[in-house]
Amino acid sequence: MIKGIAASKGYAIGTVLIKEDTEVKVEERRIEDIQGEKDRFERALKASKEQLQQIKEKAEKELGADKAAVFESHMMLLEDPEFAGAVLMGIESSKVNAEKALEDVLNMYAGIFAAMEDEYMRERGADIKDVGSRILANLAGKAVGISEYKDNTVVVAHDLTPSDTAQLDRSKVIAFLTNIGGRTSHSAIMARTLEIPAVVGLQDITSAVKDGDTVIVDGVEGIAIVNPDAETVKAYEAKKEAYKKEREELKKLIDVKTVTKAGKRVEVAGNIGKPEDVHQVLANGGDGIGLFRTEFLYMDRDDMPGEEEQFESYKYAVEKMEGRPVVIRTLDIGGDKKLPYLPLPEEMNPFLGYRAIRLCLDRTDIFKIQLRALLRASAFGNLKIMFPMISSLEEFLKSKEILEECMDELRTEGKEFNENLETGIMVEIPAAAVNADELAKYVDFFSIGTNDLIQYTLAADRMNEKISYLYNPMHPAVLKLIKMTIEAAHKEGKWCGMCGEMAGDEKAIPTLVEYGLDEFSMSASSILNAKKLIMEN
Repeated sequence: MIKGIAASKGYAIGTVLIKEDTEVKVEERRIEDIQGEKDRFERALKASKEQLQQIKEKAEKELGADKAAVFESHMMLLEDPEFAGAVLMGIESSKVNAEKALEDVLNMYAGIFAAMEDEYMRERGADIKDVGSRILANLAGKAVGISEYKDNTVVVAHDLTPSDTAQLDRSKVIAFLTNIGGRTSHSAIMARTLEIPAVVGLQDITSAVKDGDTVIVDGVEGIAIVNPDAETVKAYEAKKEAYKKEREELKKLIDVKTVTKAGKRVEVAGNIGKPEDVHQVLANGGDGIGLFRTEFLYMDRDDMPGEEEQFESYKYAVEKMEGRPVVIRTLDIGGDKKLPYLPLPEEMNPFLGYRAIRLCLDRTDIFKIQLRALLRASAFGNLKIMFPMISSLEEFLKSKEILEECMDELRTEGKEFNENLETGIMVEIPAAAVNADELAKYVDFFSIGTNDLIQYTLAADRMNEKISYLYNPMHPAVLKLIKMTIEAAHKEGKWCGMCGEMAGDEKAIPTLVEYGLDEFSMSASSILNAKKLIMEN
């Protein structure tokens, strides 16, 4: 038995197929024919674009447009003149081979993402690696991905890139196992969309198995069992059948309103990063969007998104949700999430530094563009604005003041918006939780961001494996802050939600129901199971 991370629930018993590692080892070479090397890079770039276009079309057909959208960002990187320009400049200025120049540029991009605190954002570095690996493979004349599968295949790999996962033959591949990866990697997200079990972070699964081995994939507990005995196989066949029935039962909850045993109506919503993600939330019976992370509109580009572009994105989301609430978080960038076109100071503690609302209140030129776009979009649906990283009442009041300025501007211009839209804050700093009774008098709602609240409360970096044992959502101090926040909101007649990972945590849900949490927001794939648990408590 090998323990890993449960990335996609379910059980599978199949035959191992090890995916060859197509990683190209880059060796630096000095070159004389600079133009010839540039041409070689351009040919590899062109071949990569053609391959990605085919993968995107296949993904659209089998996974849906929302999941295929990841390949749009891959294509954008390949078509970005600055990306290609940086590689070509590296070839020319350093007189090195295309592989080396490309590796240097990829390392720069990947480094930006790797330094980010948000796990979802960090995993976007895998996109950069995926695109880079494809170009490198084409430079080396190597084939990329697997094309031949047999029935009942369990793919085993060091890692699976988004394009690898999108190319899996759903009729034959029943699960996958990888050495590395996390729950928020694209491959894990796609596995959940495909509804095939996956266990990642197994460290050396590629060494522990060989082609043709029988393997059990337990995507519930996050384990792999190699060459199991007959008794174990029989036990897992029973688990597989029971899980299948359970999934069918859960689908019956898609259109069911979530009510606790005590009779309290609770909203179960989804967290999204792009407007297109609303489709997955709706497909899983989500009551709304509890967190729309707007920073994704600012990433993977060379300039700031304008008001019109942002307006169209927000408008798309609220219209598709057809009156259901859409809580949109204002820009949470800076410190740990850097933008190439927004120079920021180097900081000793970026997670506690110049970021989120602190940056926006300082750079009102950036902030007002977003607020105007949000206000205009509010005329098309049930949009609510949430300010992140609030630590004091003064910050919230200043944010509201700038919002009022934008409202006045739009009135003067004759542009419509919802005059009564709700504004709230993300409670992710302990100071906000402790002072929730005062803040609740002014806000329309709270949404508890447990990812940061836990690490700030326990002084435990959730990205540091050495101290991961300290990062405990059920720590008494964390629970007290959550309870205080919910009670403070209710005392003032306001609602309180939660948009951190804890909202979908099976162990935490009974306690959160007991505390009277009004809204649980999570990844779309967790919604139905959360509904079931909430209704049982």
